[in-house]
Amino acid sequence: MVQTSIGAVTTSQTHAPSLPPAPATAGPPARPPLWDRSFTLYFVARAVSLFGDAMMPVAAALAVGALYGVSGVGFVLGTWTGTFVLLVLFGGVLADRFGARRMMVVADLVRVLTQAVLAVAFFAGPPPFWLLVAMAALAGAAVAMFLPGANGMVPLVAREPQRANATLKVADALAHLLGPALAGVLLALTSAGTVYAIDAGTFLLSALCLALIRLAPTGASGGTGGSLRRDLRQGWQEFRARTWMWSVILIWMGCGILVFGPLVPLGAALIGERLGPDAYGLAVSFLGAGTVLGGLLALRVRPARPLAAGAVAVAVYTLLPLSVALGTGLPVLLAGHVLGGAAVAFWSVMWATSVQTHTPPAVLNRVTAYELAGSVSGIAVGQMLAGPATALAAPEHLLLVSAGACLAGCVALFATPAIRTLRRAAVPAEDDGDSRADGPDGK
Repeated sequence: MVQTSIGAVTTSQTHAPSLPPAPATAGPPARPPLWDRSFTLYFVARAVSLFGDAMMPVAAALAVGALYGVSGVGFVLGTWTGTFVLLVLFGGVLADRFGARRMMVVADLVRVLTQAVLAVAFFAGPPPFWLLVAMAALAGAAVAMFLPGANGMVPLVAREPQRANATLKVADALAHLLGPALAGVLLALTSAGTVYAIDAGTFLLSALCLALIRLAPTGASGGTGGSLRRDLRQGWQEFRARTWMWSVILIWMGCGILVFGPLVPLGAALIGERLGPDAYGLAVSFLGAGTVLGGLLALRVRPARPLAAGAVAVAVYTLLPLSVALGTGLPVLLAGHVLGGAAVAFWSVMWATSVQTHTPPAVLNRVTAYELAGSVSGIAVGQMLAGPATALAAPEHLLLVSAGACLAGCVALFATPAIRTLRRAAVPAEDDGDSRADGPDGK
């Protein structure tokens, strides 16, 4: 879901009062434009930073692993994740107080600093372990300040959030297809310093694009003027008041522990052992290709009940852990990854759009922070438990449990009336004026 994102507004399509009405034979009103200046800048900002982020796991696994081993990689990544989970709720409050765009720009600039410091350290020689951990903690804190606002910004720059979310999901998938490959090539030809320097450059470009976005103020106010505790409590109340939302997060936490968390370490071990490391790399590429297809599907399909349609996709995702657990041949394995990637991408677009369109803009960033904290914490627990669990059962048996848990999650989504019956929020094809609705950013 992390992925884990509102009824929004882009440049309006207006008609001069003197023009006659469209003839009865005319087709339906044209959709509002997506690629206006604000969304284009936002898309570029997200696409380049996602591409830089996609290179980092390879850099961490190879460069940090070569110096400090698997435990060193795990500690660095765990520090990043732990810092994010601890601070993301405060990121939601600050985004509502000071504006999503402002917090995102600051977070990008902090990550320019962290990645530039690591680039210089790798160019100078093996960086000390404490520096890697310190920069991971600072970067995790920056992401905690960035992501709640990233969800809240979508309705400010795009009138049709589903189209915007699907487009961003396609960019995310392409980044995860191309980023790791480029990182591998750069590590082979140059050094880890080059990868970190490029990552710092992507955050600098992202900050510049975000700073150039101009949104008209509407007077909406978020949690400004009150105590931090009151703002956190208000965000929690808004989150808790939506049965469909907290129900999904509870189900998703279970799926994170039993499905999404253990799938990568267990799947990599099983596929690598049976078919070789190249097969696992190919499977990851097919997963990315499926994510692109899922994003493109979400651009075309507009279900009346988005979470019900997304639950169908969750059922399809069951095929991914099942194909790994059953030891299928490479063609079936790759097909399972394509279908799994398409399923999770379609679900994530339906979920993000539902959160954005059914949450008041003044509290959207805080509500997003709560759903992010729940989703990511489940996955983190699943990752930590995957290794110890192999002492109790074989990896293929654990993945059979994952497949069953995924299917049970789908049944739970359908069995919850608030989730099953949630309807797509209406987004008008045309607006009445040129103003752009704004949230707490107000600039």
